Amino acid sequence: MIEPYNAVGLIPTFWGIRRREDIKHNIEHLKSLTKAAFWLSNLDIPVRLLAIPEGALMGFNDEVLDVYHADYAKTCCIDIPGPETDEIGKLAREWNVFIMAQAKARHKDWPNRFFNIGFIVDPDGKVILQHYKISALLAVERSVSPHDLYDWWIEKYGRTLDAFWPVADTSIGRLGIMMAMEGNFPENGRGLAMNGAEVVYRASMPAPFTENDVFEISNRARALENNMYIVAPNIGSYHLYPDSHVGIDAGGGQSMIVDYRGQLVGKQRDTNGSTFVAGVINIEALRHHRQSAQVTNWMKDVRAELAQIIYEKPIYPKNRYLKKIPPKHADYKRDVIDKQVALLQKRDIWKKPSR
Repeated sequence: MIEPYNAVGLIPTFWGIRRREDIKHNIEHLKSLTKAAFWLSNLDIPVRLLAIPEGALMGFNDEVLDVYHADYAKTCCIDIPGPETDEIGKLAREWNVFIMAQAKARHKDWPNRFFNIGFIVDPDGKVILQHYKISALLAVERSVSPHDLYDWWIEKYGRTLDAFWPVADTSIGRLGIMMAMEGNFPENGRGLAMNGAEVVYRASMPAPFTENDVFEISNRARALENNMYIVAPNIGSYHLYPDSHVGIDAGGGQSMIVDYRGQLVGKQRDTNGSTFVAGVINIEALRHHRQSAQVTNWMKDVRAELAQIIYEKPIYPKNRYLKKIPPKHADYKRDVIDKQVALLQKRDIWKKPSR
């Protein structure tokens, strides 16, 4: 039996990096914030899970500054496992928790590419899961998706749920990762749920998506339709450079933890420096609901044969970066976004506006 426990999502101030060594400063700040968050959250029931939001280790300078992809891969991206995840492992051992986090990282077979990788570290400090961000890359995001290398990816890892939506079966439940814009696509939540996920990390998103309720609506929808917890801490104040004195709240707050019925069990609406969000995870209650509900355990009623019809015609092209490096922002809009909109209009899925 898994006893109820607290999940804590850190909401840190962080500094964008110019080189890999700059990550150390962010890690030291996360250590201090963790101590404060645990001291307070453990006054309730024990904390067993810690979530560090996307961007907290490295920032988003590859995106904001439109950095050349191969240069960023060489100078800033990490390896998993590596020295940085070893430091996260020390934090996990110190507090006896599982840690969910994210980094821009390389793959040993693709030295000139980098990926956006969510990872989970267990209380022994070992990396037990890596999720390569799949879809919904913002127009400004520079990382490569497994879909961009699709033919190579399935040859190496297989065409399975584990290859794209891995889940770790742990002593605190089955854990998965669905980062940022991935959570706006129901297929990613469903892929994790069909692979058994019970607690899913979903972080971060920027303003205005957070301030216009996109973040909360999609978090609650993914949790409800899949009967799983969503742990969704957002970023705090972003200092563009390691020596920047004034940070910008580009995240817009709205950190939350959502239960398997789509209800908020933890919420931190605002950010002011560094803070955290906490909420109770009850795995046994989730499992009981999945077994006992007659209607709202939705997945038992999925008509898979009908759902497959929706996706028979491809939309976003696979293998985009098998032979070329991801482009700059302006080129991406011309070569990808504009063409995808035109495709949907050509198929008469979307009608063109009158102007």
